[in-house]
Formats: sequence, C-alpha cells, structure tokens
Amino acid sequence: MDEQPAIEVVKVSKKYRYGSQQPYYSLRDTMMGVIRHPLTVLRRHRHRADGLADDEFWALKNVTFTVKQGEIVGIIGRNGAGKSTLLKLISRITYPTSGEIHLRGRVASLLEVGTGFHPELTGRENIYLNAAILGMRRGEIKRKMSKIIEFAEIEKFIDTPVKFYSSGMYTRLAFSVSAHLESEILIIDEVLSVGDVAFQKKCLDKIGKIGSSGRTVLFVSHSVQTVANLSERVLLFSEGRLVEDGASSEIIRKYLGSKQHLMAIKNWTDVRRAPGNEVVRLKKVSVKDKNGQTASKFNVSEPVNIEILYDVLRKDAKLVPAVQFINELGTVIFASNDTEVKWNRYRRSAGTYISSVTIPENIFGEGDYSVRVVIATYMPYQKHINEYDVVAFHMNDAGGPGTSRGDYLGTILGFIRPYLKWQTKASK
Repeated sequence: MDEQPAIEVVKVSKKYRYGSQQPYYSLRDTMMGVIRHPLTVLRRHRHRADGLADDEFWALKNVTFTVKQGEIVGIIGRNGAGKSTLLKLISRITYPTSGEIHLRGRVASLLEVGTGFHPELTGRENIYLNAAILGMRRGEIKRKMSKIIEFAEIEKFIDTPVKFYSSGMYTRLAFSVSAHLESEILIIDEVLSVGDVAFQKKCLDKIGKIGSSGRTVLFVSHSVQTVANLSERVLLFSEGRLVEDGASSEIIRKYLGSKQHLMAIKNWTDVRRAPGNEVVRLKKVSVKDKNGQTASKFNVSEPVNIEILYDVLRKDAKLVPAVQFINELGTVIFASNDTEVKWNRYRRSAGTYISSVTIPENIFGEGDYSVRVVIATYMPYQKHINEYDVVAFHMNDAGGPGTSRGDYLGTILGFIRPYLKWQTKASK
C-alpha cells in the first residue's frame, strides 16, 4: 500500500479584499457598515461575472498538488504569485475560501522574521514563547535551550529584549527555534535571505539534514541557486496559479526565462494593490542613467541610479528604505540602505517621498540584475515593504580605458567588476 502524502492540497482557492488584513467580513461588521456607509457596502457586495466584488481579488485559484513524506520541495515565482499565501494556508494561519488541505504530522512554520516574538521580552523569554506557539512542551524547550542558543549564535544578547535585535539576529533565533522542533513538516518562507553568508550556509545544511532524516520541507525562496541546491522538485506559481511542477533544473530554467521581461520602471496605479501596508506604500520604482532618464541598458563604466517614490500614510513613522541587487541566479550581489540620520532616526510627516541611490561606475559585472526594494522600521525591526524583482537592468562591458576589462576580450569571473589602480615598475 502506498504511503499517504505529508501534504495534500486539493483545488484550493483564496480570496482577499484590497488593503485589508482581514480575509472576510463578519456579520456584525457588515451590518454596522450598512448603517455607516450603505453605498460602500452595496458596492462591496456587487459581484462581477468572475464571482468577485469590486474590492476583491484571488490570491490563489484552484491549486492542487501533493508532497511526499520526507520530500524537500521548493516554491518559486514572481511577487504576487501566491507563494506566501499558500504557505499561510498550509500553516493554518488563515483558511482557504474553497478547497481542502490535508496535513499528516506536526507542522513547524517560519513565515516571517520574528513571528511570535514579543519585542519587550528577551531572546531567552521569546524562545519559550515561540517554541510554545510551535507546540513544544516546557520540558522539551529546557532540554533544547542550549542547542537553540548555540545555533542562533547570539549568546551575548540572549537576555536582551529582542526589540534591540537586528533583522539578522531575529532570523537566526527564529530559525533556530523552528529547526529544533521535532516536527514532521517544516514550512519556510524566504527568511534565509537575511544574515551573513556563513549562517545562511549553516541553515541550508540544517534543512538538508532535516530532509535526509525523513521530515518534509516546503520552502519559498527567490534564490534559484538555493532552490537548486536543496530540492529536486520545484513548484512554479504565477498570478495565483500553479503553472509548473517538476524537476528543479527544468522549472528554474523556465522561471529565469520569464524574468527577462522585467522592466526598468514599475508603477502602481491602483493603491489598493501597491506593495506596503497602512504605514507606507510604493508608488513607483525606476532605473535611471546619469542624465536622469529611465534606462534598462548600461555599460559597466556608467553609474546606475535607483529612484523610489512612495507614500507615507501614517505620520510619525520612522522609515529606512533599502535596495538589494540580485543576479540571474538569485544571488544578492550587494545591498544598500539609507543611513542618513535625518530620515532613519526621526519620525516623518505623512506625504509623498522620493529616495534615490546612485551606484558608481565599475561596480557591476556583465549580466542582468533585478532590484529588491525594502522599507522597514528599526528597533523593533518591521518590514513594511519587501518587494522582489521590482525593476531590472542589463550591464554590458565594452572594455577600453577606465574599465577593469581593458583590452582583454575573454571571460572575466566574479559578480562585481571594480576598476582598481595597479602600479608596475622595474625592479632594481
């Protein structure tokens, strides 16, 4: 008799309302809404031919697949494809509008940095809190406490309130707790992109060991290299639908081909669907040349400017914009955040802001690069916007004076290509 799958997703769909964290309206909410704003509620419940009201959209539509026990499966796709929604449904943080999900075994989920953490509690206290949320008994937590702290590499700060932790420290502690829970199913959503390279490798090794021990792992990652290294099977999502399911090498090749359609400018005309929350939302992101013109192709000897236009909706917010530059394999080449004290330490007034950063010439190597945009608040750390593959551009290395290529016509290895001054003289 065949073994039953660890995860079984059957014709699952999920409907959300624009700009709302709540997946549905209660009867009380609806009745009060009729009294206060009758026309708005009538519009809300005027359904179109696709079964949606004007302020609704499908995050997932008719998704079906199974995951075998002990299988490691990667999930990839562009922003808004439905990946994170799927993991929230499987983790039972929220429930499907239609369809069924069957799980066989205890589930540990790591969906957002610091999920289940209380900012005023120390790291040690949050281990007890977070582990209890994940289903550990107090005795089990005590036995594993030293291993969790050692793996997280934050011994010096374990009795410090986590509101003072960096995003990397949050991630290390959260992952360590989840990894040490002896669950049959582990679900991870793009948390390993934070932190240093050595710790990322440590986490990936841990995930590999979890899979080899017979436990099931389902994870989302924008790093196709990570997906290729960890899993033999990949699910590709697009616009809420599962469009490909197969061998990682084949699915990744198709996904990378689809990313070639990324543009140098991205606008959000519908504020309801713009990335962000009640604090801040993106309006436009663009790649510009030294003359301030939108451009998608550059020579390595030219500077690249990234401009971010966004609305701050809540006054007194402390916001730090940041960007990451990611190559074709999903590897982060480098990141930069706004360290200007005027903006990241003091509260802003509500309004529209433009943040821009210029990357000097002779930094990028040849190839295609996409840009991830993050806007966050520090202490305690909270991401308001975390948007991958927003815009993209291509770098060409024509060589010649003032470039690292010079007159060399062959392949140059490495992700970055700085022009460094050399000195040569005759030895006496």
